Amino acid sequence: MNRHHSALSYAIVIFAGSATLLAGPLNPPAGPITSTYKTLTEVEPRIAVNAANTPGTSTGVFRISQPGSYYLAGNVAGLSGKHGIEIASSGVTLDLNGFDLVGVPGSLDGVSVTSSSFTGIAVVNGSVRNWGDKGVEMQGVGNRVERVRAVSNSVAGFGLANGCAATGCNASQNAGAGFVGAFGCSFTDCIAYINTTDGFVTTNIGSTFANCLAHGSGGAGFNVGSGAALVGCSASGCAGNGFTAGITATLSGCSASLNGGHGISVASAGSVIACSSRSNALDGILVTSNATVRDNAVAANGNGGDGANIHAIGTDNRIESNNCTIADRGIDIDSAGNIIARNACSGNTVNWDVAAGNVILVVAATPAAAVLGNSGGTAPGSTDPSANFTY
Repeated sequence: MNRHHSALSYAIVIFAGSATLLAGPLNPPAGPITSTYKTLTEVEPRIAVNAANTPGTSTGVFRISQPGSYYLAGNVAGLSGKHGIEIASSGVTLDLNGFDLVGVPGSLDGVSVTSSSFTGIAVVNGSVRNWGDKGVEMQGVGNRVERVRAVSNSVAGFGLANGCAATGCNASQNAGAGFVGAFGCSFTDCIAYINTTDGFVTTNIGSTFANCLAHGSGGAGFNVGSGAALVGCSASGCAGNGFTAGITATLSGCSASLNGGHGISVASAGSVIACSSRSNALDGILVTSNATVRDNAVAANGNGGDGANIHAIGTDNRIESNNCTIADRGIDIDSAGNIIARNACSGNTVNWDVAAGNVILVVAATPAAAVLGNSGGTAPGSTDPSANFTY
């Protein structure tokens, strides 16, 4: 055998060996042959909202009456005198699946939880527009709405009952408020944009707001009840106050600008910490009694009206470590019995307007020469740790 034939035979042997190694078993396993395909229920275990699965009633285009996970497979067109989708059961998750519920004149809510007895409901991921009442009405306790846009509805964008949560939602150009909440609601990363009345309303106790924004509201940006906590929220360009908050409310890291009323108004025993309030028509920060106002940057308030950067009208307030500039009045204290410490005012028409009987020391700060290098400067005019400075 020549060298060419030997190489060819060796290659054939290798190929045959490889084929043997790659081949599967020739005999099928014992037992009956079964399908490897998934059923439709296995592929999509949720229930489609349609006339067969969720038939409508005299008050709803569609009605969900059993617990489960439901989804839209298309847009929903409203009818006069009806809700778009009624939810008449606890334990329902409704995924709008990116689709649009569009109302007509005389229609009711886009999505409506029909009874306060229903709990454990979630409505997510879609839009509700032009309904004759609310975009989403969530009665019941402990329900949730997430990533839903409510636009141009006639009463409000969202109505949320006790213990409800809204996350990543947008309420725009609704004829009433953007968001209306009850006791103990939670709002996170929500936007209320150019609604006819308030952006956010929770007149009851103990709601929380994190990283929410209200712009262009016909009333207040945020109109919240007692015990509310707001962190990192913003209110701008509203016709009323940026923030109106009830007793014991707290605001931290919030911003109010260019509002037609006060920037931030807090009732008794509230606190305003590390916020900014600028260019509002009236006061930048207004408190009554027993409040703490600390570490805020407040400027140019009384813009088009008459206002102070910080205004306390009652007693037992602590006004501390704030910077107040270029307003009608820097710090305005109407009554006795408050403590004002470590604040700074500059460029206001009147820097300090403080009634008798308060704890306060104001020092005109001493300007220093230029400082370049590792040392220099001039003592500000007082070593008292509680001194306030005009600069």
